[in-house]
Parts: sequence; structure tokens; C-alpha cells
Amino acid sequence: MSYSSEEETDISDSELEDYSEKVYQQLLDGKLAVKISGDVYRCPYCSQKKRKQQYGFRDLLQHASAIGEGSGSKRDTKEKGKHLGLMKYLENLGQRKPPERNSPEDLRPVQNGDNNELLVYPWVGIVANLPLTFENGRYVGGSGTKLRNEFIAQGFNPKRVNPLWNYKGHTGFAVVEFGKDWPGFHCAMKFGNSFEAAGKGKQDYLNMQHRGTEIYGWIGREDDFYSEKAIGDFLRKFGDLKTVHEIEAEEKRKSNKLLSNLSNVIEEKAMHLKEIEVKYHETTLSLGSLMNEMDKMFQACDEARQKMQQNTRAQIQNIVNEHQKMKLELEQREKDLQKREARNDSERKKLALEKEMNERATLEQKKADENVIKLAEDHKREKEELRKRSMELEKQINAKQGLELEIECLRGSLSVMKHMENPEDSKFKQKINDTQNALKQKEEELEDLEALNQVFVVKERKTNDELQEARKELINFLKGKPKGPKQWLGVKGMGELDGSPFHAACNKKYGGPDAEEKAAELISLWEDNLRDPNWYPFKIVTLQGGNDHKEIINLEDEKLKKLGAEWGNKVQTAVTTALKEMNQYNPSGRYIIWELWNYKEERKATLAEGASYLLDLRAKKRSRT
Repeated sequence: MSYSSEEETDISDSELEDYSEKVYQQLLDGKLAVKISGDVYRCPYCSQKKRKQQYGFRDLLQHASAIGEGSGSKRDTKEKGKHLGLMKYLENLGQRKPPERNSPEDLRPVQNGDNNELLVYPWVGIVANLPLTFENGRYVGGSGTKLRNEFIAQGFNPKRVNPLWNYKGHTGFAVVEFGKDWPGFHCAMKFGNSFEAAGKGKQDYLNMQHRGTEIYGWIGREDDFYSEKAIGDFLRKFGDLKTVHEIEAEEKRKSNKLLSNLSNVIEEKAMHLKEIEVKYHETTLSLGSLMNEMDKMFQACDEARQKMQQNTRAQIQNIVNEHQKMKLELEQREKDLQKREARNDSERKKLALEKEMNERATLEQKKADENVIKLAEDHKREKEELRKRSMELEKQINAKQGLELEIECLRGSLSVMKHMENPEDSKFKQKINDTQNALKQKEEELEDLEALNQVFVVKERKTNDELQEARKELINFLKGKPKGPKQWLGVKGMGELDGSPFHAACNKKYGGPDAEEKAAELISLWEDNLRDPNWYPFKIVTLQGGNDHKEIINLEDEKLKKLGAEWGNKVQTAVTTALKEMNQYNPSGRYIIWELWNYKEERKATLAEGASYLLDLRAKKRSRT
């Protein structure tokens, strides 16, 4: 059957796949010859055109792929479908193509034969006159596996070889199975044609009286199927008789059934897809509604968070304002105490003058002198006790001393007045009573002041503890975070050695990959020197006036001088800076102390600056989200 007799109407792109499948099936059925001889092939769809007429296997596959998968106009759609079918056929042929060359009959269908001839199906070949030996009263022959391997080597590719036996042993016949597919049919035809071409076919076997040791073979047909010998018994159990047309019709029927089933499946899938689209549309609407609700929820949460942050800022500001107010009150209290102390100095001078006058008045009486001396000793002792007590009240000593001095002045005046008391002088007695009342009032005022000072001390200590704890928490929070280039507040290790001057000096001196290693060794060495308590490169200098002293770095220290001479002033400055910080913050332990640091002003940062930095940091995170 020639393919050129097909209707040459054009097809649409949607029909391209079905058309290429139809072409592939026609090639698979052997209705068109692709292989010419050996490894020489031809394109059955380009034979009438001025193109290359002969190809190698790979060249023909590339030719079919270039036209079938290449871009072209609409009138080339049918030609693309033909070459797509050819490409699929060649790919399938390449997967089962044996390594040796095949004869032209290998893929060529039976064109001059009778397609209505009954053949044994699945396709089989008959082998006769196999060599036998007589052993132990039975005929023995070669195994089916050995014979199968020989046929594979000859390019027939059988699936199995079954030697036939009867009660006498091996019959000298064997059935060669080739399977049910069309490649098996071609192999069976090739098998029969090769024996027939060599003069070893079935007619040759039947006509030959002296067959010798040659093997005869043919393809299984109707007469073999109905044979009364072992061959017929095996074939009737093994398969059936069918014509090529019957098999083609059966495969076509199966293909149509499969196509019908696939059409039903596609229709069901389309309906299912439509249902999914409806559900998808409903889900999309539901999801959109849910997203709107979530947006409203997120907006409400954001407003609540902003309100909470505002409240937090207000609370922190209230704490700072309260602390500032308390600080101003304490400063005002300190000023008041200083003024009171100044008044007490004036009163003390007056008391000293009054004591001198009293001493002169008591010179006449020895007993009065002894009492005054004893009173002075008591006054001195009580004054010392009051001084010790005032040291325990920390920084409230000035206020307490002022009241104590007033009380002592009144007591001294009262004691002198008692010695100078005149029973008949009512004014003097009234003055003594007034002095006693004033003394009692001052003592009560002192007690109130002590109670008030104690409250201030406890409150200030509690506030300082809370502030210190908050400062530690802020330091721990910032300690694990990397410092950014524009970060103005962070944590600085007081006594930590800056390694950048060391790296710069080593790069300048050594260069290359060794510089980093040398810098690391040098930094490690000087970190050990900084922690060494036996190395103390400091000296004491006297400031102007001679009343004060100051501890400074001794730049004449041998280690520092050697460091500056070998590595430069910047490296020496880095070491002296770390020394100063370590001596200021931890002179005894000689290890790094972490401190909240204002990098912008190069000083210790306040807690208020830390709180302000945290608020700014939180606001930036919120704006990014």
C-alpha cells in the first residue's frame, strides 16, 4: 500500500498528535519501507522531492526531528505530522535495534504474500532435523537455551526455543517463539525466509530423502497446527491460527476501544476539571474574604501595638521625669543643708564666745570649772558618736551635723545657765525653760530628719539597683549584636585591644597571606601582656600646686618603647588605650569589662540614652515590617 494515495487535505494543529500517531501505526505495521539495506535508510515522505534519498539511521532520525519539531507555516502541518510519526517509529526501532546489521526483510512487511494465510499466533518457527544421540534407550539432543543463543547471534531474536519430546525422547524438532508483536512477526518471517533462501525450508525438508546433519526451519502455519505429530500437539496447546488481517483488525479494534475509553476518560477529566474550576473560584472568593478579614485583624493588632508602644514610652518618660524631679529635690535639699550649715557656723562662733564668757564667770568657783571641763569632755564624746552615726547615713552628714551642732549649742547654753541660775531671777528661769523647749524641738526635728533621710537613702538605693539592673540587661542585649557603621550606641569592651592597627602594620610590613597570621600572633601576645598583673607600666606624677597626684602611662617602659619602635605609634596607642581602660575599670582583675558606650561622643552612655536607642530601634523594625 502506497502512502501517497492518502487524502492530501491539510489538518489543524489540534489534530497533529492524532495524525502523527496514525502515521506511526502504519510504519509499525510495515505498510511503508524505511530500511533499504544494511545501515541504509530512506524517508518515505520525501522520496518524490529533490532531497537526499539515502540516510544513515542517526541522520534519518535527525531529519525527521528537524521537520517534525521545527517551526513552519500552517500548510506544513500534515508534513510535520508525517515526520513526527517517522521520528517516533525510528526512536522505537533504535531501542530494540540489534547491534549487527539486518537484512531488508527485517522490517519490510509481506507485500506479495497472502495476508489471509493462516499462521500460528503467537508467531513461531519450526526447527527440524536437529542432531540427536541415542543414550540409555532414549534420543537426546541439545538444550533450547543453546539453540536460542545461536539464533540470537544470527539476528532472529527469538524469545524462547522449546525442544519437542515424546516417549522415545527428543523428536529432533523444536518450536521457536517470537512473541505477539509486529517486531516478532518480522523476526519470524526473517527466520523462515533465511532457511528457505538457503534451501532448508519446509518443502526442502519434505522432499529431501537424505537430509544429512543440516537444520531445516520454517514459520508455523495451518498444516503444522493440525499435524498429528508432537509439533501439532504443542502448537494446539500453545496458540491459535490467525491471519495477518485478523490480527490487524483485532489490534485496530483494541485501538478503537482504547481510543473510546481514552475519550471517555478525557471527557470525565474535563468535567472534573470544570468542577475543580468552580471549586477554585469559590475557594478564591472565600480566600479573598479571609484575606480581607486578616488584613483588618493585622491592622487592629498594629494599632494596638502602636498604642502599647506609646503607653510604654509614656511610662518610661514618667520614670525619667520622676527621677529628674527627685534629683532636683535632693539638690535643693543639699543647698538648704549647706545654708543651714553656714548658719550653724555662725552659731558655733557665738557659742564659743559665750563659752569663753562663761569660763570667765566660773573662775571663781572651782566646782563650776570642773563641771564645765566635764561638760566639754561629754560634748566631745557625744560629738564623736554623732560623727560616726552621720558616716553611716552616707551623703546626709551635712544636714545632720547642722542639727546636732544646734542641739549641742543649746545643751551647752543650758548647762551654763544651770550653773549660773539665780533662784530669784524669773527671767533667767524663763530663758532656761525656753532653751529646754528649743532643745527638745531640735531633737525631734533631728529624729524627723533622720527618718526622712533614711527614706531617701532606701528609695535612692532601690532606684539605683533597678537602674543598674536595667543597664546590665541593656548591655547583655546589645552585646551579642554586631555594630553597624552608623550605630551611635552600643557595647564597648573596656580594656579590649583594637586589632585594626596591628593588621595594618603587618600588611605594610609583610603583605600577602602571611600578614593576617602574623597580626593574629601579635594581637594574642599583647592580649596576654595586658592580662599579666606583674606588668604595670604606670607612674605617679604631681599636679600643679603639689596638693594632688595623678597616675599616668609610663611611656619609658621597655615593652612599650620596643613596641612603638618596631610597629609604630598607632599600635602603641592601641595598647596604651586598652591599658588605661583596664586600669580605670578593672585594675585588680585585669580582664575586659563591658560598658554601655556612646560612640558618637566617645563616652559612657546614660541609661536614658539606652532607652531612647531601643525605642528608635523598635520603631525602625516596625517601619520595615
